Amino acid sequence: MAKSEECCSTQLIDGDGSFNDIGIERFIKEVKLGECGLSYAVVSIMGPQSSGKSTLLNNLFYTNFREMDAFKGRSQTTKGIWMAKCAGIEPCTLVMDLEGTDGRERGEDDTAFEKQSALFALAVSDIVLINMWCHDIGREQAANKPLLKTVFQVMMRLFSPRKTTLMFVIRDKTRTPLENLEPVLREDIQKIWDSVPKPQAHKETPLSEFFNVEVFALSSYEEKEEQFKEQVANLRQRFFHSIAPGGLAGDRRGVVPASGFSFSAQQIWKVIKENKDLDLPAHKVMVATVRCEEIANEKYAGFTANEKWCLLEEAVQSGPVAGFGKKLNSILYTFLSEYDAEATFFDEGVRSAKRKHLEEKLLQLVQPAYQSMLGHLRSGTLEKFKEAFEKALNGGEAFSVASRNCTESYMALFDEGCADAVVELANWDSSKVRDKLRRDIDAHVASVRAAKLSELTSSYEAKLNNALSGPVEALLDGANKETWPSIRKLLRRETESAVSGLSGALSGFDMDEQTKDKMLMSLEDYARVVVEAKAREEAGRVLIRMKDRFSTLFSHDSDSMPRVWTGKEDIRAITKTARSASLKLLSVLAAIRLDDNVDNIENTLCSTLVDTQNNAAVTNRSIATFDPLASSTWEQVPPAKTLITPVQCKSLWRQFRAETEYSVTQAISAQEANKRSNNWLPPPWAILALIVLGFNEFMTLLRNPLYLGVIFVGFLIMKALWVQLDISGEFRNGAVSIELNFFLSSVYF
Repeated sequence: MAKSEECCSTQLIDGDGSFNDIGIERFIKEVKLGECGLSYAVVSIMGPQSSGKSTLLNNLFYTNFREMDAFKGRSQTTKGIWMAKCAGIEPCTLVMDLEGTDGRERGEDDTAFEKQSALFALAVSDIVLINMWCHDIGREQAANKPLLKTVFQVMMRLFSPRKTTLMFVIRDKTRTPLENLEPVLREDIQKIWDSVPKPQAHKETPLSEFFNVEVFALSSYEEKEEQFKEQVANLRQRFFHSIAPGGLAGDRRGVVPASGFSFSAQQIWKVIKENKDLDLPAHKVMVATVRCEEIANEKYAGFTANEKWCLLEEAVQSGPVAGFGKKLNSILYTFLSEYDAEATFFDEGVRSAKRKHLEEKLLQLVQPAYQSMLGHLRSGTLEKFKEAFEKALNGGEAFSVASRNCTESYMALFDEGCADAVVELANWDSSKVRDKLRRDIDAHVASVRAAKLSELTSSYEAKLNNALSGPVEALLDGANKETWPSIRKLLRRETESAVSGLSGALSGFDMDEQTKDKMLMSLEDYARVVVEAKAREEAGRVLIRMKDRFSTLFSHDSDSMPRVWTGKEDIRAITKTARSASLKLLSVLAAIRLDDNVDNIENTLCSTLVDTQNNAAVTNRSIATFDPLASSTWEQVPPAKTLITPVQCKSLWRQFRAETEYSVTQAISAQEANKRSNNWLPPPWAILALIVLGFNEFMTLLRNPLYLGVIFVGFLIMKALWVQLDISGEFRNGAVSIELNFFLSSVYF
């Protein structure tokens, strides 16, 4: 019962020559042949029909091949080729039961299948059992001779690198000792070998180059069953550890690994059916190619569906994964190790080539994830660098020191991340990503550097603007001969202070002297631009400034008190002084004088516009006489430094005089009115006329005191009206002098 449980069989090739690929696959899985590697052996048996081949195999290997029923007559029992696993023999041994030769069912002429099956058995088997009758030994027309001829003929088509063991099993041994039978058998075998046509390359090749010949004799199964079984048991021992050196299947050259046996057998039978020469070394490579390709594809498919890989791939899409390289390497090595284990017994060259191809496919599959990892490392490192760099700068660290330290630190951090993410099987170069990170860092440093320098420059420019604008405006407003020297002194002092401060601030940027000097010079130029812009701004309002200065000097005295035109003031002198001061302002604002160059603008303006004698002289001159102000430039003053041209000065002065003339006229009118108000009594001739003509009235008053009282009351009323109506003020303005004279005249007359 135990024997039948361990045995498993299937029909490998049916009687029509069709290969049972489904059955062999199922059989191999059932007996777990794929796990054996090279540790397996294949035994086949051939011989005449009804010679007890299946009986021998069932007793020798505990198989369950169908046996002939002697009571039903001698007929074909095994059709095609059957295969079974030997029970209880190590290593795993497969046995093939071939259809018997010389059977009446196929006829005398149908020997094609016999040759095909014989060639197939020699190609896939390590050991070939040839079942023969004892009484055929030494006979010329023995049944075994066609079989041997078939074996030797097909052997010429089989380019095998290893020796096959031919074990001749002599059945129904007679009393003749085996020692006497074996030489005769070997002689017959040699004769058959010599008679078989051979290729030119094997004309002189001995039989021993192709086969190891063994001879074993068995008693009759029907007459001496117990002795038969005992002899079979002894023969069975020869098949234990048959693949060990010196064993029946000790020559392992060209053995196909167990996992490729099914495909190898199928391809061999296909070649045999197509009546082609069977090159077993090339076939071995072909089998290795197909099987290694299948194994590689299985491992690739398994890798793509692997849960760990899928999770890792998904995780790396959203961010960096700690230990990425270690995790990925572990998964890759797991599948490659599985490939190595399954393909280890196939041809080394094919195995290595397919393994390399598998590596390439796997690396091609994982490379996007690796690139994503590097991308995350680059972007993450860049963000960390920006934060650390900003923090260092805010902490007061020098720019060059902060940029150098942070760059070195975070480039080293990126290198550590790359080392952690490295895929050991790949020789991928991360230098391009590293260079990209370095360029990004350098670009950020340059951007921050430019921003910081711009901020520094703007800060010092703002300081210069604040330090110069107000004072320059004040100096220009109080224009005098010291205005521009004072502005130059102010500009020099503030510029030196700003340049010194900026130079100290730039020392932390580790820049070359040429660039530094250029920035400092730019700051100096900016200071000049501020002064020039303020001067141009003030020059645009020069007319307003002139009128303000004239109004201030004309309407206020030396104590800055408003003038009261009492009639004692010299309006002409005051007007000339005020206009001279206004002209001084015009001359100061006519040009920019930040250099120590000397010009004659003030003298030209004074001689041309203020000196009335010169003006009169100029007026009387011929039209062809040169006018100093009839020009668009000043002598010794570059056009770029000119704020107000001579022609513009002349026009402004004319407008200035016209707009200030009213103030002078008003002053003169006020002075005349004041003089009239101070002289409110009648003229002397009127007083004399009053005395002469009013003598009688005056005497009447003296004689009548009542009139004197009435006059006194009238005086009080008039005094009250005088004070209440501020008639004295009106007199100063000359408004009621005529009315008062008329009133007094009416009183006295």
